[in-house]
This record gives sequence, C-alpha cells and structure tokens, in this order.
Amino acid sequence: MKKQEYIEYVESRAKKSPVLKNCCFAFLFGGSICILGQIFIDLYTMWGMEEKTAGTTASITLIFLASLLTGLGVFDNIAKIAGAGTLVPITGFSNAVTSQAIDAKSEGYVLGVGAKIFSIAGPVIVYAILSGTVYGVIYYAITAIWG
Repeated sequence: MKKQEYIEYVESRAKKSPVLKNCCFAFLFGGSICILGQIFIDLYTMWGMEEKTAGTTASITLIFLASLLTGLGVFDNIAKIAGAGTLVPITGFSNAVTSQAIDAKSEGYVLGVGAKIFSIAGPVIVYAILSGTVYGVIYYAITAIWG
C-alpha cells in the first residue's frame, strides 16, 4: 500500500469529530468557569476584600477546586464532555499538576511526587516565563526608541 492510499484508508475509517458540538461545550463550560470565578470575586469583595486580592483569592479557589475534583476522579469526567472548556483555563493547569502528583505518589513523595509533579506543567511554565521575558524586552526596546 502506498503512502497516499494509506492516508485515504485511515481518513475513511477515522471517526468524525463533532467539531461544532465540541466547540459549543467548550464555550459553555469555559464560560461557566469564568462566571464561577466572577462569583467568587464578587463574594470575596462583598466579604471585605479589595478587588485585586479577591481576584487572586478567586484564582486560588478555582485551582483548589480543580485539584480536589481531580483527586476525587470527577474532573476527568467533566473534561470528557467539556473538552478545552475545562482544560485551557487555570483549572486545566491545576488538573495537569494534580494528575501528575497522583500518578507519581506510588514512587514516594520526594522521588515520585517532588520530581515528577511538573513534568507536564513544567514546559508550560518555562514557555510562559521565556515568552514574557521576550515580550518585555521587545516592549522596553520599542518604548525606549519611540517614547
């Protein structure tokens, strides 16, 4: 079988993805997470926190809830339906780190959890720091030249 014939064969046998449905679910679940975050901000502000502190506390709350749901085995079931709606925001990052911690627990807390907890999230952190630094240098250069 030639390469092109194989590609056509695979494409004919592959299950078609319901793209519109997946996009709608991702939008609804991702939006719901954002609404939940805003509810936490409003609640914390109502309790007397400054808005900036309330925003940080709301983020921490979402991270905690995603980790808790991951540990209970619920987050993966939600993510199967919601797709990118749960995996892209801060909750997805929390899920990635928590999942690695759970998987590595059997190898011990130091050599297992401590060494492997950031194996998925680590490259994301490195990329964020690197791209933020590059952006900052470019921004500084542009503002230094054109004021």
